[in-house]
Amino acid sequence: MTVKADNNKNDNNKTQKDKKKKSFLHLLFINLFGGKKKMTVMEEEMLQNEGVEEEIESPGQIIWSSFKSDKVAMTALIIFIIIVIVSVIGPLVNPIDLSFSEVSQQHIPPGRNLMKYPSALEGKVQDISTGPKYSVAASTDGKLYIWGKTKITDTIDLRRVPKDMGNIVKLAAGYDHILALNDEGQLFAWGNGRQRQTDIPDEVIGLTNISDIVAGYQNSIVLTEDGHMYYFGNYMNNDIDLFHPYQGQLQKVVVTSDAVLGLTFDGEVVYLGSQNTAYSRIPEDMGNIVDLAATAATVAAVNEEGQVFVWGNISAKKGEGNIPETDSKIVSLQGGRYHYTAMTEDGQIVSWGDNTYKQSTVPDSVASADIESYYTGFYQNYAVTSQGDILTWGLKGYLLGSDELGRDIFNRLLNGARLSLFIGAISVVISTIIGIIVGGISGYFGGRVDIVLQRIAEMVASLPFLPLAMILSALIGHSMSPRQRIFLIMFILGILSWTGLQRLVRAQILSIREQEYVLAARALGVKEWKIIFRHILPNVFSAIIVSTTLSFASSILTEASLSYLGFGVQAPYPTWGNMLYGANNSVVIQNYWWRWVFASIILSVSVVSINTIGDGLRDAVDPKTQER
Repeated sequence: MTVKADNNKNDNNKTQKDKKKKSFLHLLFINLFGGKKKMTVMEEEMLQNEGVEEEIESPGQIIWSSFKSDKVAMTALIIFIIIVIVSVIGPLVNPIDLSFSEVSQQHIPPGRNLMKYPSALEGKVQDISTGPKYSVAASTDGKLYIWGKTKITDTIDLRRVPKDMGNIVKLAAGYDHILALNDEGQLFAWGNGRQRQTDIPDEVIGLTNISDIVAGYQNSIVLTEDGHMYYFGNYMNNDIDLFHPYQGQLQKVVVTSDAVLGLTFDGEVVYLGSQNTAYSRIPEDMGNIVDLAATAATVAAVNEEGQVFVWGNISAKKGEGNIPETDSKIVSLQGGRYHYTAMTEDGQIVSWGDNTYKQSTVPDSVASADIESYYTGFYQNYAVTSQGDILTWGLKGYLLGSDELGRDIFNRLLNGARLSLFIGAISVVISTIIGIIVGGISGYFGGRVDIVLQRIAEMVASLPFLPLAMILSALIGHSMSPRQRIFLIMFILGILSWTGLQRLVRAQILSIREQEYVLAARALGVKEWKIIFRHILPNVFSAIIVSTTLSFASSILTEASLSYLGFGVQAPYPTWGNMLYGANNSVVIQNYWWRWVFASIILSVSVVSINTIGDGLRDAVDPKTQER
C-alpha cells in the first residue's frame, strides 16, 4: 500500500510538472511571437519564477515585432516578395526573344483552348485542318466541329457556318476563312472575304470532280481529279500565273505565304508562278516525288526513296532545313507555319523546324502510339491513333493573350517586371545616396554649408519633375540605343528625386547632433565624417528605410508614366509602362482589353503593396504607436 501511494504521489507530481511545463511554453510562445498581446502580472511572475527574464529588444526587433502585428502590411509584404521572386525566376524559366514577332498570332484573346477539340470527335475523325488560331474538323458522320479563337472581327465569326452543307468530307483552313467540300462534291466557303477568297467562281460551282482544296492567306485553290487548278482571291500577294502550262497535270498544290507550287502526276515539282524566286529554284535530280508540302517560307518534297528536299527562304533560326534522320523512310509530310511533320513507313511521326511553341517536339505519347493519320497546320499538330484517340502537341494558346505583334503578354509581363523593378530600385539607390550625403552634411555642419546645400536642393525640388524628365529623355534619348536609354531613365529618376530624403535626413540630424554621445565623440577627437556616417546616420536609418520604400513605389510609377507617354524605356525591351503605351488608343481599349488590363493590375498591385509596406514601416518606427 505504501509503495502504491508513493507511485500515485509521483504520478501526480509528474502530471503537475507537465502541465506547468506546457503552460510555461505556451506563455513563452505568446511572449516571443504574440505581437502586441499583453501579459498579465501573474503570467509575468510565472515566467520569472521559471527563470525566464523578459529580454530587452533591440530597436530593429521592436520595429519588426510591431510590423508583424500589422496584418495589412504583412500581407502587402508577402505579395511583393512573391512579385519579386517571380520577376527574378520567371525570365530565367521563360526568357524573352526581343526580336520575335508573328503576324498570324496578333491579338489572340486569353485562353489555352486552341487545341481543345470536342470530345464528340474522338473515334470518328474524317479530316482536320488548322488555321492560325482555330481548328476545324469533319467527322466520319459528316458533322462539322470548330474550336479555338474563331472570331475574326466584330462581324465575322468562323462559327457562323453556312446552312445545309450536307456531309462534309474535306476541309481547308486559311488565314481567316474556311473551305469545305461535301460528299456530293459541293464546295462551301465562309469567313473573311475581303479579297474575294470566299466568293466561289461560277466555273467552280458546277464542278463535281473536286479532289483537293487549299486555303491560304487571302486565297483559295480548288483542284480537280483531272489535274486542273482554279485559283480565286488575292492575286497581288501571291506569284500565281493563271495561264501556267501545267493545267491537267496536277495531283497536288501547296501554297507558301507568297507562292504556289504543284506536284504533277508524273512526280515532278513545278512552280506555278512567273517570277524568279527562291521557290522557283527547285532542286534538281530529286527523283520521283511522292508528296509535297510547304510552310510560310519554304517548300519540302519527299521522293519514293524517302529522301526529303527543302528549298525556299530557309532560315537557320527556324530550322526548316534541319531534316532529322529516321530509322525508316519518310512516306508523307505536311507543313505548318514554320515547321514540318512527317510520317515514316512504319508509322512513326517526326517533326522539325521552328519549335517556339513545342510544335516540333513530338511527345512520347505520340512516338509510342500506333498512328493512323496526322494533321499539321500553323503551330498545332493532331495525330489520330488506330483506336481513334486524338493526340495533340504545339501551341495551346496564351494565358494572358497576345499583343499587336503576336507576342505573349504573359511572357512580356514577366520580363517587364524585372526591368520595371530594377529601374525603380537603381533610381532609389541613386537618390538615397545623394539624399543621405547632402542631408547628412547639411544637418551636421549647418551655417553656410547648410544654406548653400538647401538652396541647391530647393532649386532641384522646384523643377517640374515629369516634364523635365520627358524633355531630358527626348533631347538625349534619341541618340541612344534602347539599352542606353534604360540607364538614362535610371539616372534621371535618381538625380531628380533626392530632395525629399535629404530634408528628412537633415531634420533628423539637427535633432541628434547635440546629444551627449555626439559631443563625446567630438571630445575624443573622432573625425567629422565618421561622426556623421558611423554615429548619427545609424540612428536615423529606420526613417531612411521608410522614405526609401515609399520612393521605390514612386519611381516605379514614374517610370511607368514616362514609358506610357512614350518617353521612357523603348521597345523591344518590355516594361509595364511601355506595355500600357502600346495599348494607348481607343481601338485597343475597346476591342483588346487584355493588352492593358493585366499590365495595369500588376502595376497597381505592386505600387499599392510597396506603399502599404512603407506605411507599415512608418507606423512601426513611430514610438507613439508602440504598445507593450
